[in-house]
Amino acid sequence: MPLIDSSTFTLLLWALVGYGLGSIPFGLLLTQLLGLGNLRQIGSGNIGATNVLRTGNKSAAALTLLLDAGKGVVAVVLARLYAGEDAAQLAALMAMLGHCYPVWLGFKGGKGVATFLGLMWALAWPVGLGCSIAWALAAFLSRMSSMGGLMAAAASTFLLILTGNGAMLLLGILLTLLVFWRHRTNIARIRQGTEPKIGQKS
Repeated sequence: MPLIDSSTFTLLLWALVGYGLGSIPFGLLLTQLLGLGNLRQIGSGNIGATNVLRTGNKSAAALTLLLDAGKGVVAVVLARLYAGEDAAQLAALMAMLGHCYPVWLGFKGGKGVATFLGLMWALAWPVGLGCSIAWALAAFLSRMSSMGGLMAAAASTFLLILTGNGAMLLLGILLTLLVFWRHRTNIARIRQGTEPKIGQKS
């Protein structure tokens, strides 16, 4: 973990900013704006890009993916620019928690893969690139979005070590554990052979 140089007030401020940015439910907002129905009543009911894809609107799904990743990038970049590395890592963790557990939706949010990837790109772009490649390969080979997310998260720990980003290792492990926790039902379905393929209705 990084050296704690920022004041308690500064860290609290960026924790709140990170959570606020992360908790914006872009998937839900886009589907409502485009008249695609209530995302909570479609497919898995999740607010992420994979479930938005089940509406049949690929553009909305792609935009959700970019926006969910982007809010993670913005949280890290702003905190790093105006405070420091300690605030950036805290903002990253809180952005992930905000996406997964948004207060506006009764703490029932997304599974965090897009936001996780955005955070990795902002924290250390070589790690973000490696995680994105792992995600794409695993999703392509398995045809399961959840498998892509799990492999990307699992790869992050090794990539952080290989790229010399040990100061981010604790954060990386926490984010990885959160991704796995949010995918616990997917993991069970993968083991049972019942996990839906990409684009397939749950």
